[in-house]
Amino acid sequence: MFDSGVGGLTVLHECLVSLPEEDFLYLGDTARFPYGDRSPDELRAFARELAEILLERGAKLLVIACNSATAAALPALREELHGRIPVIGVVTPEARLAARATRNGRVGLIATPATVDSGAYGRALADAAPGAELHAVASAELAPLIQAGGDVDHRVLDCVEGACRPLRAAGVDTVILGCTHYPLIRPVLQRELGRGITIVSSGEAIAEDVHGTLERLGLANPATRRGAYGFLASGDVEDFRRLGTRFLQLPITSVEHFEVGVRAAA
Repeated sequence: MFDSGVGGLTVLHECLVSLPEEDFLYLGDTARFPYGDRSPDELRAFARELAEILLERGAKLLVIACNSATAAALPALREELHGRIPVIGVVTPEARLAARATRNGRVGLIATPATVDSGAYGRALADAAPGAELHAVASAELAPLIQAGGDVDHRVLDCVEGACRPLRAAGVDTVILGCTHYPLIRPVLQRELGRGITIVSSGEAIAEDVHGTLERLGLANPATRRGAYGFLASGDVEDFRRLGTRFLQLPITSVEHFEVGVRAAA
């Protein structure tokens, strides 16, 4: 599983809870965070590099736990890795959940500019609920504020209010959290949106997809087994451990450092 930073640990948390028999290796590309303002070509190059690192470590299934990377790189990675390893992203599972949850057919999305500009959620929602409308709001600031790991302050509140205002005006009844950092401030988002709005995030949906894929391909571990989990970070490992423990809500005892860009340069 890889992400631009520690946000994908919200996805890992759900997988660890739902699939305790499986081993997970999480790779956080914190040295190049954030991904939300990167070009599609950059994101595809990053995704290829990180996928190869995890394949070399023996991965049997790959989860792109980053919405921006999923939107830009999932189709290409699936094509390039076809026959080697199944690849799961965060966009389609969330769109399916939103399609089931919406009552009036108006779905909101809060995501990074790269994710919104890709149109990936619009396509996924159209497949899951052809009559639904997607109202997308891009925020370049929210994920970095959450990644910083500080208290929820006026900057976060102002950013959330600015993102939620057009969604309330559009009359949405369901909102997709299109970045894996956002579940950390879910109570703030729910308060701003109103309690009648259903919030959809990727963790539970991804865990279901991982389980189903492993079972279908005969790759699942026995339910009696106890799995392990480990971490790689391209940036400062102590910062990752400190922030990551808050995101994961489980202990992180050690983090291994790895260098990025070496493969791309080669």
